[in-house]
Amino acid sequence: MTTHKDLLGGPPPTLLPADIDAEAELAAGATPADVAADHPTCSLAWALLADQAYADDRVIESYAFARTGYHRGLDALRRSGWKGFGPVPWEHEPNRGFLMCLNALARAATSINETEEAQRCSQFLADSSETAVVELSK
Repeated sequence: MTTHKDLLGGPPPTLLPADIDAEAELAAGATPADVAADHPTCSLAWALLADQAYADDRVIESYAFARTGYHRGLDALRRSGWKGFGPVPWEHEPNRGFLMCLNALARAATSINETEEAQRCSQFLADSSETAVVELSK
């Protein structure tokens, strides 16, 4: 694998560790609620719960699920060396749960007219991963 030095001097991408047990449970058909209960640090489970709630027009629940996964993801990012800024690439699959929560939080905040938070989360997502913005807008 070739690595490229950031010529602008920015921080290296933050790559979260895989949550192998939670991912295996989801792949085996466990519900996101069961996975979140068994693995409360799994942002992907919270993101899936947020998406389900939003699709069912339960926006407040979606907001709460997204906020939980977002904060769990921030904790994981910090443990992985993130200093509050820098890339969190979508291409690294374990990052996707956090990025999905960030997107879901922006979406739910927009729905409840929490404009400042929606803008902050949307900008955070764009700053973290342009690819995530594209993928999550599909």
